[in-house]
Amino acid sequence: MPELTAMAGFAALALGMVLTPGPNMIYLVSRSICQGSRAGLMSLSGVALGFVFYMLCAAFGITAIVMAVPYAYDALRIAGAIYLGWLAWQALKPGGRSAFQVRDLPPDSPRKLFLMGLFTNLLNPKAAVLYLSLLPQFINPAQGGVLAQALTLGFTQIVISLSVNALIVLGAGQVALFLARRPGWARAQRLLMGTVLAGLAIHLARQVRR
Repeated sequence: MPELTAMAGFAALALGMVLTPGPNMIYLVSRSICQGSRAGLMSLSGVALGFVFYMLCAAFGITAIVMAVPYAYDALRIAGAIYLGWLAWQALKPGGRSAFQVRDLPPDSPRKLFLMGLFTNLLNPKAAVLYLSLLPQFINPAQGGVLAQALTLGFTQIVISLSVNALIVLGAGQVALFLARRPGWARAQRLLMGTVLAGLAIHLARQVRR
């Protein structure tokens, strides 16, 4: 087991990560507003599996291999940039809507909701980078069981992420109602979100593998 100080430090970092808006949060909020909190929670289960995948890759050293292969990393990075760019266009295009704006959309099946949540998380190379760079800093070989420590820390991050995102999913409707009553706030939020996403897409596309 990791030391208590390492657990506390990693938990604080995990909390900071999940509170930073990103593709996962935007997708979950949008899906919850479009189809209800149950659909948002189903999508969240797919996001959770994505975290489990990256956590296991980091724990067993597979991520190190992926990051060492330029083409593998670049393919994932470019796919993530394209996805962010698409989200930005959806927000900025003429007649675009806010992610918090209520929309009438045909409901997706639980299987599709799960898969969309999964791929939203997998198409973000930051998750692999964060697991690769953060986990080793909180593992002490002197404590024994390096694999067990990595898995414990990884599941800690997953539990924190799921808890916070579940609260966001359940509260998305209230945020949407607030913005619906204040059109100016909704427009500002949409433009801000689209601009930030576009900037992230450009930054990710130009990022050089270290």
